[in-house]
Amino acid sequence: MRGFATVGSVCIEIIEGNPHLRSLLGWHLQQLEYRVFQAASIYQAREAFLTHQPTLVILDADLPDSDGIEFCRWLHRQQQPLILMLSARSNEADVVTGLKAGADDYLSKPFGMQEFLARVEALVRRKRTPVAPAYLDYGALQIDLIQRRVRFKGEFIDLTPQEFSLLYVLAQAAGMPLSRSELLRRAWPDAIDNPRTIDTHVLSLRKKLN
Repeated sequence: MRGFATVGSVCIEIIEGNPHLRSLLGWHLQQLEYRVFQAASIYQAREAFLTHQPTLVILDADLPDSDGIEFCRWLHRQQQPLILMLSARSNEADVVTGLKAGADDYLSKPFGMQEFLARVEALVRRKRTPVAPAYLDYGALQIDLIQRRVRFKGEFIDLTPQEFSLLYVLAQAAGMPLSRSELLRRAWPDAIDNPRTIDTHVLSLRKKLN
């Protein structure tokens, strides 16, 4: 039987530019036994997301180094996490923009801690996602989702982070054909205008997997 995620197994990533607020939110969530990872920038956020595959992402829409709305769109394309967006902007147009970008909930700053925790609890309760597997097994090919390593015919294959993401998307497709544009949308964290980029990475994967 497939088990459902309990509080202790729920991973939450906090992406917040204000270090004091980021630490405060993290501390309160840890008191409720959530596993918490924090990021202060989009670069850190992307690395943490790909490494930990969080159930819920708490995303500041007003990050100092990048556009939180655009990163929300990227997160939404991953088809995995719930997204709670935090923002100092509270007018209707901003809320609508955040929700349309993929946020599951929108909380305007300043907010009370009890309301924040209640919204987190409601999102996690609504999700009730089966616990993600640690690895995918396709016979001769095993994909370790925790260590982000690939074993083929008993030997570890040295892949770049982008090659790993591409292989993961292809493996999830289970043989279904995917267009270049679809592969770019699902496997690339940043927008790329040249679909032929896929050809280069697919050729490299084929060589490494023989």
